[in-house]
Amino acid sequence: TPGSNHKYYLHFTTKDYRSGENAGSCLATVLYPKTKSAPVVNIKCINIKDQKQIEEEDRRLYQKMRHQTKPITGNNIPDSYGNIELALEPAWALAVAGSSYIMWEKSTENLGYFMAQVQSVKQWIRKDDFTEFDYNVLLHEIPTQEIISCHMRLTWLPGHPLKVKYFCDSEDQDLKDGSGMESGSAAAILPESGENF
Repeated sequence: TPGSNHKYYLHFTTKDYRSGENAGSCLATVLYPKTKSAPVVNIKCINIKDQKQIEEEDRRLYQKMRHQTKPITGNNIPDSYGNIELALEPAWALAVAGSSYIMWEKSTENLGYFMAQVQSVKQWIRKDDFTEFDYNVLLHEIPTQEIISCHMRLTWLPGHPLKVKYFCDSEDQDLKDGSGMESGSAAAILPESGENF
């Protein structure tokens, strides 16, 4: 109805972003408010992998990041041929998860986003157990075909919600908090420091 909220009912399957294998199926309702606020999403998923397997994959990814001999840094992921260096896969996995918060908050009924590339990533060394990264990511806006540049600060510890703070060049420079409320998995996709924040 013109002038009213629109609600969508979705049924879709998910894939493991690395292997391409079926990861499960989901039922969701998405309500787009008349205002320019984020859509209201209710979702229920049935995972093919059991929770213990997901937690083990998260633990392996986390250990890989925590035991680097030097902080992870990189540019242009994937490269112009679509390749991702093996050493940068953990940073890419977190970028996919973190940027999904930005895309969810910026999406409207008529605009959607896909992460096109990580322009740069830098891992911060922390004294606690969390991993922390700064990213510059490029989002592809559909249908306008515009490329939006966003800066994202991400912290993660397995079993805890992913924390994401960001700002994008296409909006005012107020810092947005796109953090999740529930524990998430970096493998399944699916206190901040620094003077600039």
